[in-house]
Amino acid sequence: MEKEGNKVYMIPPQVDAFLKWGYEDLEGFWEQAALCSMDEIYWFKKWDKVFEWNYPTFKWYIGGLTNICFSAVDYNVMKGRGGKAAIVSEIAETGETRVVTYAQLLHMVKKYAAALRGMGVKKGDRVVIYMPMGIEPVVAMLACARIGAIHVVIFAGFSYKAVADRINLSGAEYILTQDVNHRRGAVIELKKVIDDALNEVPAGQVKKVVVLKRAHDKERPMVEGRDIFWEDFLKLAEGQRDDVEMMESNEPLFLLPTSGTTAKPKVTVHVHGGYQQYVYSMGQWIYKIRPDDVWFATSDIGWIVGHSYNVYGPLVSGCTTVLYEGTPDYPRKDMIWDVIERNKVTALWISPTGVRGLMKLGIEEARKHNISSVERVFCAGEVLNPAAWEWMQLEVFQNRIPVIDHMWQTETSGPVIGNPYGLGLYPIKPGSSTLAVPGVQVDIVDEKTGKSCGPGEKGIFVIKKPFPGLTPTLWGEPERYKNDYWEKIDTLKGMYCSGDGAYRDEDGYIWFVGRADEVIKISAHRIGTIEIENALISHPAVAESGVSGVPDELKGEVACAFVVLKTGYEPSEELKKELIQHVRKVMGPIVVIRDIQFVKMLPKTRSGKIMRRVMKKLWTGEDLGDLSTIEDGASVDEIKEAIEKMKV
Repeated sequence: MEKEGNKVYMIPPQVDAFLKWGYEDLEGFWEQAALCSMDEIYWFKKWDKVFEWNYPTFKWYIGGLTNICFSAVDYNVMKGRGGKAAIVSEIAETGETRVVTYAQLLHMVKKYAAALRGMGVKKGDRVVIYMPMGIEPVVAMLACARIGAIHVVIFAGFSYKAVADRINLSGAEYILTQDVNHRRGAVIELKKVIDDALNEVPAGQVKKVVVLKRAHDKERPMVEGRDIFWEDFLKLAEGQRDDVEMMESNEPLFLLPTSGTTAKPKVTVHVHGGYQQYVYSMGQWIYKIRPDDVWFATSDIGWIVGHSYNVYGPLVSGCTTVLYEGTPDYPRKDMIWDVIERNKVTALWISPTGVRGLMKLGIEEARKHNISSVERVFCAGEVLNPAAWEWMQLEVFQNRIPVIDHMWQTETSGPVIGNPYGLGLYPIKPGSSTLAVPGVQVDIVDEKTGKSCGPGEKGIFVIKKPFPGLTPTLWGEPERYKNDYWEKIDTLKGMYCSGDGAYRDEDGYIWFVGRADEVIKISAHRIGTIEIENALISHPAVAESGVSGVPDELKGEVACAFVVLKTGYEPSEELKKELIQHVRKVMGPIVVIRDIQFVKMLPKTRSGKIMRRVMKKLWTGEDLGDLSTIEDGASVDEIKEAIEKMKV
């Protein structure tokens, strides 16, 4: 039994035994997990072999026949959940709310599946979905899965160049989109983005573009023979099959290009069998998703969280999933809290960036609403810094429920480090993602020797063996998969290299300190950018911070910091000195900050990750590379101006 604040949490001995089993007997563990999940995951035919590793690629549940669409929709109706709400769609800009039951969802998915077949889509074809959050794109995802087509969801905020890259990399022949989207009152011309993107795609590759009309102000150009409206697409269902394609466990379900800060996206592959087993299992062991939950993940279907825990994970678990289209602060600053209150949300998934954004808007917005239905909160995407955790845990939820940090990547499809809330909550250490999740073998190793690091020693976070949720390859680039993940560093060959720096504490808890290439070496001391950012954010004036290392003749590297202030605080030289002293007090005199500049926004990807490489390259004058994932290009100009002031 451990105490945390005024809460007492039990750590059952069987939880420790369960974690140990998953670490020591990977194959036996995941076979038993699949056998025990058959009430929620449907197999038309049981697998012949559990696991096969042809380094570096691998297969799980070989020979098994399944289909995640059947598990997520048909199976729930068969179990009597047809009248239960499957999806609640909230559209912030219009105030529209739509509810779809599992029975209605099945009807829609069958119609979309038949329409896709009527349009010529076959098993294995790639279908791009370039649409904002909503019921239609989710139904389209499920319909693609149903017929064995491979969906490629592209975030509906990407530029035409980013869209073109993803169409080309996936070889997609069909596109589902809509004419416009609305964001903060502005009209975003999505169809035009597709038209511009297709100018950079080989002629004739894309056979059909299906357009959902959302605007009535004017007609958007349609290319004859290629473009059709949504209602005409649905008419193609007539006379077509709507049945489920039985998919071998290792056949592709979807492709999802990484959203990180590298120049060329890596197109990850996720498959029907291992993926659905993993997202369901993590949904039980980490999130404790139950059929009576109203689950609200504030992500977008363009990201892996949107795939795994806006759509597939909640639906396979038979609960209600809330889809939110819009920003947290428009048209009002209390939008998220309002959605929670009206829908009686029981579990909230939100990024640390999202938490810090809500902090900036103020606690008063949360206190306008009755959010007592919420039983637990989960955060991932970047480290949940202690100040943000404390605000959510103590101020918003008044220590009534746990606010839990965890870590995963696009490549892993679900959590790999987390607090196993569904099994028994471990004591929370703010800033730590806790432990390896059940059934995933991890380590922190020294980059030079490849040996395991001791407590407090920083190293590279690695995954030692494949697990069912891990991407088994990159689409069309098997060599890149091997070189970028399994053989990225000679001393780590044969281990999946996440690219993240981390360390373990004396209790075995894992703490992430940033990307491995974002560790700053000040006078030979290795200091993570996230550690310095956390120190800055722990000051009451700071809402967000971004830190980058810059060259220094004497110390090798020093830190430069960019800070976004909370409402009510103004930039000043006095505050800058106070922040520098605050960091020295929190972290010690080894942390040398060359300068702090106050900015209105940080350069971040649209999934909320701070683009530290952009800050560093702006300092060094290097080419910035691909900026298609950036949330707001104006942030780059602001950082550039701030750096020029630093260099004076």
